[in-house]
Amino acid sequence: MLKDSQPEILMTQQIYTNYRLQLPEGEILGSLVVEDGEISDIQPGVVNWGQDGDGDYLMPGLVELHTDNLEQRMSPRPQVNWPLDVAAVYHDRDLAAAGITTVCDAVCVGDLAPNSLRMLQVEPMIEALYQGQTSGRFTVDHHLHLRCELGYEKTYEMVAGYADHPMLCLLSLMDHTPGQRQFAKLEKYKEFYMGKHGVGEHEIDQFIADRIAAQHQNAQQNRQNLVQLAQAKSLALASHDDATVEHVQEAIDDGVAIAEFPTTIRAAKASHENGLQILMGAPNLVLGGSHSGNVSAMELVSLSLVDIISSDYVPQSLLQAMFLIMRAQNLPLHEALRLFTLNPAKAIGLDGDRGSLEVGKRADLLIARDDGVVPQIVEVIREGKRIA
Repeated sequence: MLKDSQPEILMTQQIYTNYRLQLPEGEILGSLVVEDGEISDIQPGVVNWGQDGDGDYLMPGLVELHTDNLEQRMSPRPQVNWPLDVAAVYHDRDLAAAGITTVCDAVCVGDLAPNSLRMLQVEPMIEALYQGQTSGRFTVDHHLHLRCELGYEKTYEMVAGYADHPMLCLLSLMDHTPGQRQFAKLEKYKEFYMGKHGVGEHEIDQFIADRIAAQHQNAQQNRQNLVQLAQAKSLALASHDDATVEHVQEAIDDGVAIAEFPTTIRAAKASHENGLQILMGAPNLVLGGSHSGNVSAMELVSLSLVDIISSDYVPQSLLQAMFLIMRAQNLPLHEALRLFTLNPAKAIGLDGDRGSLEVGKRADLLIARDDGVVPQIVEVIREGKRIA
Protein backbone atom coordinates (compact mmCIF):
# COMPACT_ATOMS: atom_id res chain seq x y z
CA MET A 1 0.00 0.00 0.00
CA LEU A 2 1.07 3.58 -0.68
CA LYS A 3 1.70 5.38 2.63
CA ASP A 4 3.36 8.64 3.61
CA SER A 5 5.51 6.74 6.12
CA GLN A 6 7.23 4.60 3.48
CA PRO A 7 9.49 6.84 1.33
CA GLU A 8 11.80 3.87 0.68
CA ILE A 9 9.41 2.62 -2.02
CA LEU A 10 10.84 5.37 -4.23
CA MET A 11 13.81 3.07 -4.80
CA THR A 12 11.76 0.34 -6.49
CA GLN A 13 8.54 1.98 -7.66
CA GLN A 14 7.32 4.82 -9.84
CA ILE A 15 4.71 6.98 -8.17
CA TYR A 16 2.25 9.25 -9.95
CA THR A 17 0.41 11.47 -7.47
CA ASN A 18 -2.06 14.35 -7.63
CA TYR A 19 -3.56 13.09 -10.90
CA ARG A 20 -7.21 12.84 -11.91
CA LEU A 21 -7.18 9.06 -12.33
CA GLN A 22 -9.69 7.73 -14.87
CA LEU A 23 -10.72 4.43 -13.30
CA PRO A 24 -13.30 2.05 -14.82
CA GLU A 25 -15.94 3.10 -12.30
CA GLY A 26 -15.15 6.82 -12.10
CA GLU A 27 -12.59 9.55 -11.55
CA ILE A 28 -10.61 10.11 -8.37
CA LEU A 29 -7.88 12.57 -7.45
CA GLY A 30 -5.25 10.17 -6.31
CA SER A 31 -2.00 8.28 -6.69
CA LEU A 32 -0.93 5.34 -8.84
CA VAL A 33 2.12 3.15 -8.32
CA VAL A 34 4.01 1.25 -11.04
CA GLU A 35 6.35 -1.64 -10.35
CA ASP A 36 8.06 -3.87 -12.93
CA GLY A 37 5.96 -2.41 -15.70
CA GLU A 38 2.61 -3.10 -13.99
CA ILE A 39 0.18 -1.08 -11.91
CA SER A 40 0.80 -2.25 -8.35
CA ASP A 41 -1.40 0.15 -6.36
CA ILE A 42 -4.08 2.82 -6.80
CA GLN A 43 -5.16 5.01 -3.90
CA PRO A 44 -7.23 8.17 -3.45
CA GLY A 45 -5.40 11.18 -2.12
CA VAL A 46 -2.04 12.87 -2.69
CA VAL A 47 1.33 11.91 -1.20
CA ASN A 48 4.41 14.09 -0.79
CA TRP A 49 6.77 12.22 -3.11
CA GLY A 50 6.73 10.89 -6.65
CA GLN A 51 5.72 12.69 -9.84
CA ASP A 52 3.19 15.44 -9.07
CA GLY A 53 0.56 15.71 -11.81
CA ASP A 54 -0.89 19.01 -10.59
CA GLY A 55 -4.38 17.73 -11.43
CA ASP A 56 -3.66 16.47 -14.95
CA TYR A 57 -5.64 13.52 -16.29
CA LEU A 58 -4.06 10.07 -16.04
CA MET A 59 -5.74 7.36 -18.12
CA PRO A 60 -4.85 4.06 -19.80
CA GLY A 61 -2.96 4.18 -23.09
CA LEU A 62 -5.16 4.20 -26.17
CA VAL A 63 -5.87 0.96 -28.06
CA GLU A 64 -6.11 1.37 -31.85
CA LEU A 65 -7.71 -1.31 -34.05
CA HIS A 66 -7.61 0.27 -37.51
CA THR A 67 -5.00 2.74 -38.70
CA ASP A 68 -3.76 3.33 -42.25
CA ASN A 69 -0.98 5.61 -41.04
CA LEU A 70 1.87 3.37 -42.24
CA GLU A 71 0.69 3.88 -45.83
CA GLN A 72 1.03 7.64 -45.39
CA ARG A 73 4.52 7.30 -43.96
CA MET A 74 5.73 5.01 -46.77
CA SER A 75 4.29 7.28 -49.46
CA PRO A 76 4.19 10.84 -48.07
CA ARG A 77 3.61 12.20 -51.58
CA PRO A 78 2.36 10.60 -54.82
CA GLN A 79 5.09 8.53 -56.49
CA VAL A 80 7.36 8.82 -53.42
CA ASN A 81 8.37 5.49 -51.87
CA TRP A 82 10.05 6.08 -48.51
CA PRO A 83 12.38 3.33 -47.20
CA LEU A 84 9.99 0.99 -45.43
CA ASP A 85 12.06 0.25 -42.32
CA VAL A 86 12.35 3.98 -41.73
CA ALA A 87 8.70 4.63 -42.57
CA ALA A 88 7.64 1.96 -40.07
CA VAL A 89 9.61 3.66 -37.29
CA TYR A 90 8.14 7.06 -38.19
CA HIS A 91 4.70 5.43 -38.06
CA ASP A 92 5.43 3.94 -34.64
CA ARG A 93 6.50 7.34 -33.30
CA ASP A 94 3.35 8.96 -34.71
CA LEU A 95 1.26 6.49 -32.74
CA ALA A 96 3.21 6.98 -29.51
CA ALA A 97 2.91 10.76 -29.82
CA ALA A 98 -0.86 10.34 -30.24
CA GLY A 99 -1.16 8.41 -26.96
CA ILE A 100 -1.55 4.98 -28.57
CA THR A 101 0.21 2.16 -26.70
CA THR A 102 -1.37 -0.82 -28.49
CA VAL A 103 -2.12 -0.85 -32.21
CA CYS A 104 -3.49 -3.17 -34.88
CA ASP A 105 -1.72 -1.97 -38.02
CA ALA A 106 -4.14 -2.16 -40.93
CA VAL A 107 -2.56 -3.60 -44.07
CA CYS A 108 -4.71 -3.93 -47.18
CA VAL A 109 -4.66 -7.22 -49.05
CA GLY A 110 -6.05 -6.54 -52.50
CA ASP A 111 -7.08 -3.19 -53.88
CA LEU A 112 -9.48 -1.81 -56.42
CA ALA A 113 -6.59 -0.05 -58.18
CA PRO A 114 -4.55 -2.94 -59.69
CA ASN A 115 -1.21 -1.09 -59.78
CA SER A 116 -1.47 0.72 -56.45
CA LEU A 117 1.34 0.87 -53.92
CA ARG A 118 -0.84 -1.25 -51.63
CA MET A 119 -0.67 -4.12 -54.11
CA LEU A 120 3.09 -3.95 -54.42
CA GLN A 121 3.98 -3.50 -50.75
CA VAL A 122 1.87 -5.98 -48.77
CA GLU A 123 4.71 -8.40 -48.02
CA PRO A 124 7.36 -5.67 -47.41
CA MET A 125 4.97 -3.77 -45.10
CA ILE A 126 4.24 -6.82 -42.97
CA GLU A 127 7.93 -7.70 -42.84
CA ALA A 128 8.86 -4.15 -41.81
CA LEU A 129 6.27 -4.27 -39.02
CA TYR A 130 7.50 -7.66 -37.85
CA GLN A 131 11.14 -6.58 -37.83
CA GLY A 132 10.31 -3.36 -36.02
CA GLN A 133 8.35 -5.23 -33.36
CA THR A 134 10.82 -8.07 -32.78
CA SER A 135 14.00 -5.98 -32.97
CA GLY A 136 12.89 -3.51 -30.30
CA ARG A 137 12.83 -0.53 -32.68
CA PHE A 138 9.17 0.11 -31.92
CA THR A 139 7.90 1.84 -28.81
CA VAL A 140 4.24 0.81 -29.21
CA ASP A 141 2.91 -2.78 -28.99
CA HIS A 142 2.07 -3.68 -32.61
CA HIS A 143 -0.39 -6.28 -33.89
CA LEU A 144 -1.57 -7.02 -37.43
CA HIS A 145 -4.97 -6.29 -38.96
CA LEU A 146 -5.38 -7.60 -42.50
CA ARG A 147 -7.99 -5.68 -44.49
CA CYS A 148 -9.30 -8.12 -47.09
CA GLU A 149 -10.64 -6.63 -50.32
CA LEU A 150 -13.17 -9.22 -51.45
CA GLY A 151 -13.26 -8.23 -55.10
CA TYR A 152 -9.56 -8.93 -55.68
CA GLU A 153 -8.82 -12.31 -57.25
CA LYS A 154 -5.91 -13.32 -54.99
CA THR A 155 -7.08 -11.94 -51.64
CA TYR A 156 -7.70 -15.28 -49.93
CA GLU A 157 -4.50 -16.79 -51.27
CA MET A 158 -2.46 -13.90 -49.91
CA VAL A 159 -4.20 -13.81 -46.51
CA ALA A 160 -3.85 -17.56 -46.07
CA GLY A 161 -0.10 -17.12 -46.35
CA TYR A 162 -0.18 -15.06 -43.14
CA ALA A 163 -2.70 -17.16 -41.23
CA ASP A 164 -0.09 -18.21 -38.65
CA HIS A 165 1.78 -14.92 -38.46
CA PRO A 166 2.54 -14.20 -34.79
CA MET A 167 1.27 -10.61 -35.02
CA LEU A 168 -2.04 -11.38 -36.73
CA CYS A 169 -5.14 -10.84 -34.59
CA LEU A 170 -7.85 -9.32 -36.82
CA LEU A 171 -9.30 -9.77 -40.31
CA SER A 172 -11.80 -7.36 -41.83
CA LEU A 173 -13.98 -8.11 -44.85
CA MET A 174 -14.08 -5.11 -47.20
CA ASP A 175 -15.93 -4.44 -50.43
CA HIS A 176 -15.22 -1.05 -51.98
CA THR A 177 -17.03 -1.84 -55.22
CA PRO A 178 -18.66 1.33 -56.59
CA GLY A 179 -22.39 1.73 -56.12
CA GLN A 180 -22.71 0.20 -52.63
CA ARG A 181 -21.52 0.40 -49.01
CA GLN A 182 -19.01 3.27 -48.55
CA PHE A 183 -19.42 4.36 -52.15
CA ALA A 184 -23.17 4.10 -52.62
CA LYS A 185 -22.92 7.50 -54.29
CA LEU A 186 -20.97 7.10 -57.53
CA GLU A 187 -19.92 10.75 -57.62
CA LYS A 188 -18.12 10.24 -54.29
CA TYR A 189 -16.38 7.17 -55.70
CA LYS A 190 -15.25 9.07 -58.77
CA GLU A 191 -14.06 11.97 -56.65
CA PHE A 192 -12.04 9.64 -54.39
CA TYR A 193 -10.35 7.52 -57.06
CA MET A 194 -9.71 10.34 -59.49
CA GLY A 195 -8.26 12.44 -56.67
CA LYS A 196 -6.32 9.94 -54.56
CA HIS A 197 -5.39 7.32 -57.15
CA GLY A 198 -5.04 9.51 -60.23
CA VAL A 199 -7.61 7.69 -62.36
CA GLY A 200 -8.23 9.93 -65.37
CA GLU A 201 -11.64 11.29 -66.30
CA HIS A 202 -11.54 9.34 -69.56
CA GLU A 203 -10.72 6.11 -67.65
CA ILE A 204 -13.11 6.26 -64.71
CA ASP A 205 -16.16 4.64 -66.35
CA GLN A 206 -14.16 1.62 -67.50
CA PHE A 207 -12.44 1.51 -64.10
CA ILE A 208 -15.86 1.28 -62.43
CA ALA A 209 -17.06 -1.42 -64.84
CA ASP A 210 -13.92 -3.48 -64.20
CA ARG A 211 -14.34 -3.24 -60.43
CA ILE A 212 -17.96 -4.36 -60.58
CA ALA A 213 -17.02 -7.33 -62.77
CA ALA A 214 -14.21 -8.35 -60.38
CA GLN A 215 -16.58 -8.20 -57.43
CA HIS A 216 -19.12 -10.44 -59.16
CA GLN A 217 -16.40 -12.95 -59.99
CA ASN A 218 -14.44 -13.08 -56.71
CA ALA A 219 -16.22 -11.61 -53.69
CA GLN A 220 -18.45 -14.46 -52.57
CA GLN A 221 -15.77 -17.15 -52.75
CA ASN A 222 -13.21 -14.93 -51.03
CA ARG A 223 -15.67 -14.16 -48.26
CA GLN A 224 -16.53 -17.81 -47.66
CA ASN A 225 -12.87 -18.86 -47.54
CA LEU A 226 -11.84 -16.01 -45.24
CA VAL A 227 -14.64 -16.70 -42.79
CA GLN A 228 -13.57 -20.34 -42.58
CA LEU A 229 -9.96 -19.27 -42.07
CA ALA A 230 -10.87 -16.87 -39.25
CA GLN A 231 -12.85 -19.58 -37.50
CA ALA A 232 -10.08 -22.15 -37.88
CA LYS A 233 -7.42 -19.77 -36.52
CA SER A 234 -9.61 -18.11 -33.84
CA LEU A 235 -9.06 -14.68 -35.36
CA ALA A 236 -11.34 -11.74 -34.61
CA LEU A 237 -13.43 -10.90 -37.68
CA ALA A 238 -14.82 -7.51 -38.71
CA SER A 239 -17.24 -6.38 -41.39
CA HIS A 240 -16.68 -3.08 -43.17
CA ASP A 241 -19.03 -0.30 -44.33
CA ASP A 242 -22.27 -2.19 -43.76
CA ALA A 243 -25.12 -0.12 -45.18
CA THR A 244 -28.20 -2.35 -44.99
CA VAL A 245 -29.86 -4.81 -42.64
CA GLU A 246 -28.97 -7.51 -45.18
CA HIS A 247 -25.28 -6.60 -44.91
CA VAL A 248 -25.50 -6.90 -41.13
CA GLN A 249 -27.28 -10.26 -41.30
CA GLU A 250 -24.56 -11.56 -43.61
CA ALA A 251 -21.96 -10.42 -41.06
CA ILE A 252 -23.81 -12.15 -38.23
CA ASP A 253 -24.08 -15.37 -40.22
CA ASP A 254 -20.31 -15.21 -40.79
CA GLY A 255 -19.48 -14.83 -37.09
CA VAL A 256 -18.35 -11.22 -37.32
CA ALA A 257 -17.71 -9.54 -33.96
CA ILE A 258 -16.86 -5.97 -35.03
CA ALA A 259 -18.82 -3.75 -37.42
CA GLU A 260 -16.37 -1.20 -38.82
CA PHE A 261 -17.75 2.11 -40.06
CA PRO A 262 -21.42 1.30 -40.74
CA THR A 263 -22.60 3.87 -43.25
CA THR A 264 -26.25 4.20 -42.16
CA ILE A 265 -28.21 4.44 -38.92
CA ARG A 266 -30.26 1.38 -39.83
CA ALA A 267 -27.13 -0.75 -40.25
CA ALA A 268 -25.71 0.53 -36.97
CA LYS A 269 -28.97 -0.23 -35.13
CA ALA A 270 -29.10 -3.74 -36.58
CA SER A 271 -25.47 -4.35 -35.58
CA HIS A 272 -26.10 -3.09 -32.06
CA GLU A 273 -29.25 -5.17 -31.63
CA ASN A 274 -27.32 -8.28 -32.62
CA GLY A 275 -24.38 -7.70 -30.29
CA LEU A 276 -21.74 -6.55 -32.79
CA GLN A 277 -19.19 -4.03 -31.51
CA ILE A 278 -19.56 -0.91 -33.65
CA LEU A 279 -16.37 0.92 -34.63
CA MET A 280 -16.42 4.47 -36.00
CA GLY A 281 -13.69 6.89 -37.01
CA ALA A 282 -12.31 9.76 -34.95
CA PRO A 283 -11.80 11.94 -38.09
CA ASN A 284 -15.56 11.73 -38.69
CA LEU A 285 -16.07 13.10 -35.17
CA VAL A 286 -13.48 15.86 -35.48
CA LEU A 287 -14.70 16.97 -38.92
CA GLY A 288 -18.37 16.78 -37.95
CA GLY A 289 -19.26 14.18 -40.56
CA SER A 290 -18.12 11.58 -43.07
CA HIS A 291 -15.96 12.63 -46.01
CA SER A 292 -17.82 10.02 -48.07
CA GLY A 293 -21.21 11.50 -47.27
CA ASN A 294 -22.25 8.67 -44.92
CA VAL A 295 -23.70 8.76 -41.41
CA SER A 296 -22.22 11.08 -38.78
CA ALA A 297 -20.26 9.31 -36.06
CA MET A 298 -21.48 11.79 -33.44
CA GLU A 299 -25.08 11.02 -34.36
CA LEU A 300 -24.40 7.34 -33.72
CA VAL A 301 -22.65 8.18 -30.45
CA SER A 302 -25.69 10.21 -29.36
CA LEU A 303 -27.86 7.13 -30.02
CA SER A 304 -25.49 4.89 -27.98
CA LEU A 305 -24.61 2.99 -31.15
CA VAL A 306 -20.80 3.24 -30.95
CA ASP A 307 -18.53 0.96 -28.92
CA ILE A 308 -15.07 1.68 -30.36
CA ILE A 309 -13.38 4.73 -31.88
CA SER A 310 -10.49 4.32 -34.33
CA SER A 311 -8.12 6.98 -35.61
CA ASP A 312 -8.45 5.58 -39.15
CA TYR A 313 -6.11 7.87 -41.12
CA VAL A 314 -5.23 10.51 -38.43
CA PRO A 315 -3.63 9.09 -35.24
CA GLN A 316 -3.73 12.46 -33.50
CA SER A 317 -7.53 12.58 -33.83
CA LEU A 318 -8.19 10.08 -31.04
CA LEU A 319 -7.68 12.24 -27.97
CA GLN A 320 -9.47 15.20 -29.54
CA ALA A 321 -12.43 12.96 -30.41
CA MET A 322 -12.55 11.68 -26.84
CA PHE A 323 -12.96 15.17 -25.42
CA LEU A 324 -15.43 16.12 -28.15
CA ILE A 325 -17.63 13.19 -27.13
CA MET A 326 -17.29 14.08 -23.46
CA ARG A 327 -18.48 17.64 -24.08
CA ALA A 328 -21.08 17.01 -26.79
CA GLN A 329 -22.73 14.13 -24.92
CA ASN A 330 -22.20 15.56 -21.42
CA LEU A 331 -20.39 12.41 -20.34
CA PRO A 332 -17.78 12.01 -17.62
CA LEU A 333 -14.37 11.41 -19.16
CA HIS A 334 -14.03 7.90 -17.76
CA GLU A 335 -17.15 6.86 -19.72
CA ALA A 336 -16.06 8.41 -23.01
CA LEU A 337 -12.63 6.85 -22.48
CA ARG A 338 -13.93 3.27 -22.77
CA LEU A 339 -14.50 3.69 -26.51
CA PHE A 340 -10.75 4.31 -26.94
CA THR A 341 -9.26 1.85 -24.44
CA LEU A 342 -11.15 -0.98 -22.75
CA ASN A 343 -13.70 -1.69 -25.48
CA PRO A 344 -11.18 -2.08 -28.32
CA ALA A 345 -8.94 -4.17 -26.03
CA LYS A 346 -11.90 -6.47 -25.32
CA ALA A 347 -12.74 -6.76 -29.02
CA ILE A 348 -9.39 -8.43 -29.75
CA GLY A 349 -9.07 -10.31 -26.47
CA LEU A 350 -6.41 -8.13 -24.81
CA ASP A 351 -8.47 -6.65 -21.98
CA GLY A 352 -6.98 -9.06 -19.47
CA ASP A 353 -3.81 -6.98 -19.19
CA ARG A 354 -4.58 -3.53 -20.64
CA GLY A 355 -7.31 -1.01 -21.46
CA SER A 356 -8.06 0.24 -17.94
CA LEU A 357 -6.33 1.47 -14.80
CA GLU A 358 -6.47 -1.58 -12.55
CA VAL A 359 -3.97 -3.20 -10.23
CA GLY A 360 -2.13 -6.02 -12.03
CA LYS A 361 -2.57 -4.59 -15.52
CA ARG A 362 0.23 -3.24 -17.67
CA ALA A 363 1.34 0.28 -16.89
CA ASP A 364 0.32 1.60 -20.31
CA LEU A 365 -0.52 5.17 -19.37
CA LEU A 366 -1.48 8.46 -20.97
CA ILE A 367 -1.19 11.79 -19.17
CA ALA A 368 -3.13 14.67 -20.68
CA ARG A 369 -4.52 18.11 -19.92
CA ASP A 370 -7.29 20.08 -21.57
CA ASP A 371 -7.63 23.83 -22.09
CA GLY A 372 -11.15 23.55 -23.51
CA VAL A 373 -9.95 23.90 -27.10
CA VAL A 374 -7.39 21.17 -27.86
CA PRO A 375 -6.47 18.43 -25.36
CA GLN A 376 -2.71 18.08 -25.01
CA ILE A 377 -0.70 14.94 -24.40
CA VAL A 378 1.87 15.46 -21.66
CA GLU A 379 3.40 12.01 -21.40
CA VAL A 380 2.88 8.50 -22.80
CA ILE A 381 4.11 5.42 -20.94
CA ARG A 382 4.23 1.80 -22.05
CA GLU A 383 4.87 -0.87 -19.41
CA GLY A 384 6.24 1.75 -17.07
CA LYS A 385 8.66 3.33 -19.57
CA ARG A 386 8.09 6.72 -21.12
CA ILE A 387 7.77 6.55 -24.92
CA ALA A 388 6.54 10.07 -25.71
